[in-house]
Amino acid sequence: MACSFPDARARRRGGLDRLRRASALAASALVAACGPGKEPPGRSAAAQPAALEPALAAAGVVEPLDGGADVEAEPAASREALRPGRGDKLASIAMRTFVYAAPERGALKLGYLRAGALVERAAAPSGDAGCAGGWYAIHPRGFVCVGKGASLDLDHEIVAATPAGPRRGEPYPYRYVVSRKPPPHLYVHLPSEAEQRRVEGRSRAQGTPAWSRRDEALLGEPEPLTPFFASRRDLPKPVGAAENVRFPAHRGRARADSAFGLISTFTWTGRRFGLTTELDLIPIDRTSAVTPTAMRGVEVKSEGTPAFVMHHGVRTLKPDASGELKPDGWAAHRSGWVLTGKTAAGGAYAETDAGVWIPASALRVARLGRDFWGHAARGRKWIDISIELQTLVAYEGERPVFATLVSTGRGELGDPATTSATVQGTFFIREKHVTATMDGDELSESSVDLRDVPYVQYFHNSYALHGVYWHDAFGKVRSSGCVNLAPADAAWLFAWTDPPVPEGWHAAFNDKGGTLVYIHA
Repeated sequence: MACSFPDARARRRGGLDRLRRASALAASALVAACGPGKEPPGRSAAAQPAALEPALAAAGVVEPLDGGADVEAEPAASREALRPGRGDKLASIAMRTFVYAAPERGALKLGYLRAGALVERAAAPSGDAGCAGGWYAIHPRGFVCVGKGASLDLDHEIVAATPAGPRRGEPYPYRYVVSRKPPPHLYVHLPSEAEQRRVEGRSRAQGTPAWSRRDEALLGEPEPLTPFFASRRDLPKPVGAAENVRFPAHRGRARADSAFGLISTFTWTGRRFGLTTELDLIPIDRTSAVTPTAMRGVEVKSEGTPAFVMHHGVRTLKPDASGELKPDGWAAHRSGWVLTGKTAAGGAYAETDAGVWIPASALRVARLGRDFWGHAARGRKWIDISIELQTLVAYEGERPVFATLVSTGRGELGDPATTSATVQGTFFIREKHVTATMDGDELSESSVDLRDVPYVQYFHNSYALHGVYWHDAFGKVRSSGCVNLAPADAAWLFAWTDPPVPEGWHAAFNDKGGTLVYIHA
């Protein structure tokens, strides 16, 4: 809630005290449901200008406020040096470099940056309380401490070892692979053939099996070696990344049944290696590449009701000159359509806004949601999820704008406290992660290490909307409690919902609540 102060002196005295009191409202740790990893709970904060005022005062820069004649202003150039916008940048060198609402450790967390990310910063620090390297304002809001988690050196080894960040907006922000048995070794540099033989007992006489050629095709072309990797330097470890053991050439094996998002892949010694987000190199032939799903939701661009084809081999029909329906084409399994409300042959066929008709018996028709909160009447965004239908419909006010099939908890309509059912009720999205590690049993009965799950949006404790790359069962219950989405649909929703995640950030928090999520039978 925005506040106003009667004069400049009161504003400067009260700013930090209010932020400290607000920080006591930080969210408690997540509890287990569908198994999130060690990601931070969401917290909200005031807007950037209000948070900047105590920082300006702490730095000795006083802005003229309310036209007070007794306030002596510093030069505008001094004030501008404390704001981003001059082209200066800051590098994240930790798995989670937190962004704070004010330049102090006790301030609210607005989100975090991922290792290797570069973001615009102010030219000068806004103080150094609890931060020897100084607190820098970053774009578009918040402050980052330069030290273990961030650096002003844009040639830092973490940056050099991270050739790319996640491809935000694409269905799969990384290239995904799942470990085979035994799982791959985690190499610290591109290993020589002698090191590969010593570590894996691998013989170059082994041919390339058919499954490996398939994986190569799914992963696409490898990237050229960057100077860092061509030098075969040891990979640094970002702060917060796991490193349980360390040998001269590797860090042991990955955990069984693990899955990885790969930043990039390289061909080396006639073999392909993938770079993980925790900066390990794994041999691709010890993994299986994820097969992308064809599942896509439907954007609702005309007035009507979304529906999905739930059978294979369904024909579409079009009226001929006489008005008789004739076969025209095929409706793909799980394809989405928007029904106009018109029917034919006693309700046997339903018209779509694409001008074709589909057998009604092949369709799962979404039930349009009801506005119980006056939310839609105010034109706000909200999401309606039906467990019985396994559908999700996104609204802007009273108008549906997107719909898709989902997979909710295997416990169906059971008690979430005792089963793997998805929690029912009304919630708000409180934190969003471009990707996050999740510990759970969704990949297999023993799976405990799902890396870089795409487009995770927590709405209640550890319950989240998120994309999945380990199953393609959308339209059926499948999860341990979360709401599973096809990656393309998860990407669409992530860009549409609030709170927004700024460009270059990996996550954003907001305890006041973002987009409303209503889950029901």
